[in-house]
Amino acid sequence: MAICFDLTPEQEHLRKTVRNFAEKEIAPIAAELDEKEEFSYELTKKMADMGFFGTIVPEEYGGQGLDYLSYIIVVEELARVDASQAATVAAGNSLGISPIYYFGNEEQKKYWLPKLCSGEILAAFGLTEPNAGSDAGNSKTTAVLDGNEWVINGSKIFITNGANDMTGVIVVQARTGTLSDGRPELSCILVPADAKGLEKRPMHKKMVWRASNTAELYFTDCRVPKENLLGKRGDGFKQMLKTLDGGRLSIAAMGLGGAQGALELGIKYAKERMQFGKPIGEFQVNAFKLADCAMLVEAARNLLYKACWLADNGRPYGKEAAMAKLYCSEVMRTVVWHAQQIHGGYGLMKEYPIERFYRDQRLLEVGEGTSEIQRIVIARHLGLGKII
Repeated sequence: MAICFDLTPEQEHLRKTVRNFAEKEIAPIAAELDEKEEFSYELTKKMADMGFFGTIVPEEYGGQGLDYLSYIIVVEELARVDASQAATVAAGNSLGISPIYYFGNEEQKKYWLPKLCSGEILAAFGLTEPNAGSDAGNSKTTAVLDGNEWVINGSKIFITNGANDMTGVIVVQARTGTLSDGRPELSCILVPADAKGLEKRPMHKKMVWRASNTAELYFTDCRVPKENLLGKRGDGFKQMLKTLDGGRLSIAAMGLGGAQGALELGIKYAKERMQFGKPIGEFQVNAFKLADCAMLVEAARNLLYKACWLADNGRPYGKEAAMAKLYCSEVMRTVVWHAQQIHGGYGLMKEYPIERFYRDQRLLEVGEGTSEIQRIVIARHLGLGKII
């Protein structure tokens, strides 16, 4: 089998385009948005105009029709500058658009996807609940069919893009019955953001992704048409697992991009900071740290890009997605730690971007399946049974 490590000219051009956008439009205001905990509608609309939403969706539905690696490059380059904006795009695509594209019927696709791909609205994925995080199959939110409507009751938490003026639809996993073996029947339902009985509350005082919109959602006799069922009744858990496989690749891209950004910040500071009459990058202790970090970033990129290659070629990639998400998240932690250490006391000050990178990394080992859950997923792929 021939192995090629080169990106296509189109992918190289895409990387340069996204990098230029991130450095010009996002970098100058990232710290201010983080400090204010402000979701930027202006930046989100600019990213939509650049085609960052609906990257993998075919043009017939308003998307860009690109491959998965191209989408991951977009997220990677945004995360190299700011995790919050990368999170808006990653969640909008992997968790919002993807379920509708992969599991929606033709009518649902034609109605929702053009609006989502253009950035007219954003979609969110209502999965996590106060008592159902890693145990995502234990959702308590219910949906009961009453005539021609689903009546939804329950709550969701930590939902990215779930409560801002651009939120247009939420894919909600809910219990729609009980299976013969006693397990809950789980289904996914499309809930318009303006549905009666839905309350959306933005969450504040976050340590991470402070310029990203995170929400609590409350459903009180929330009624939506029965036609809003996504795919088949009872397929919600399978849909959730498939969605999370793709989402893990985007979180891995955030880890890779964040690690690359932190590495560059560390190198830049090591060249500028003078101690004992020379740049601190010339001291072996610092040079070796950065050399090791560069090696980790390169290994992470190869692992993630291989997982994307598998996805683009229609091959199973669940194990590799879990590996990439786990490894890239932990690589970013290591790289940020070393880069911040090289900054010394200045690395603890908000005026230096590395401080924000240090905080933002933390979510990568928690969101979309903790690092512990990723190890369980990988172990199961190795045939080690139902590890708990």
